[in-house]
Amino acid sequence: MTNDPRPATPVPPPETALPELPVCIAGVRFKNPVIAASGTFGYGREYRPFLDVSALGGICTKGLTLHPRPGNRGRRLLETPSGLLNSIGLENPGIPAFIEGELPALRKLGPVVIANLSGSTVEEYAEGARLLDAAPVDMIELNISCPNVKAGGMAFGLEAEAAASVVGPVRKAAGSTPLVVKLSPNAADLAAVARSCVNAGADALSLVNTFKAMAIDIYRRTPFFDHVTAGLSGPAIRPIALRMVWELGEAVKVPIIGLGGIASATDALEFLLAGARAIQVGSATFARPAVMVEIIRGIGDYMEERGFSTLGELSIR
Repeated sequence: MTNDPRPATPVPPPETALPELPVCIAGVRFKNPVIAASGTFGYGREYRPFLDVSALGGICTKGLTLHPRPGNRGRRLLETPSGLLNSIGLENPGIPAFIEGELPALRKLGPVVIANLSGSTVEEYAEGARLLDAAPVDMIELNISCPNVKAGGMAFGLEAEAAASVVGPVRKAAGSTPLVVKLSPNAADLAAVARSCVNAGADALSLVNTFKAMAIDIYRRTPFFDHVTAGLSGPAIRPIALRMVWELGEAVKVPIIGLGGIASATDALEFLLAGARAIQVGSATFARPAVMVEIIRGIGDYMEERGFSTLGELSIR
């Protein structure tokens, strides 16, 4: 018995263990299908104060280029109804600095490490892939779909021939490291681009990246972003992204990682039911940093309630 007059601080009950939801993509085993999307989760350590990062299936790094990039000038973010416009411009320290300064700590976090690779030329992409293949990363996500850079990026992902021209050399340079190609929803014939990437050596595909969009500052009477256009993400794009994942499931036979506006277990389950092998969560983490842990638990609850034992049983294709 104590005479301390202060009320006791309630002790929260221990958090229930997350369900085991293993999935395999291109020979890489994930503990669950929930992956932090590139550009929204830094290098993992930034979110450690807010959630158990080790619980995630994977972490996709911020976009990496061979040489350091300062990113775009001016304003970079703007909220829109049910979405977010960004014009970051692939700011990053360069692949050599990432390997030396960020990768060791990232590996210790536990989830599968996916290095997101960008570039301005085929040669830069290939050299970046060679360096990453020699480093302890589990997969490479080849970004040919970023709308926020003036050279490279989305330009390679809009046409089938251009996509193959970079995927082929990167596949060769990446050695035995599994290669995921991140596709642009802005391509006129997305199925043709997807098939060309698979034929050129992609082990899996991820889609969608952001939609090319813009905003105008009515008070300055100028485009809001110095780069003029930006990438739209968030719940506003989810139904379109879901439709694209569904359609590509019929066009290619490699695993698909679905993303685009996922902010709840229900959203994630839609993509898994549409045929995605795994999902990525991006913009939602800005508002709710622990949302991915909620999604993992929600997927597990759904499967338990309906008697599913494996994620593969979910697809309705």
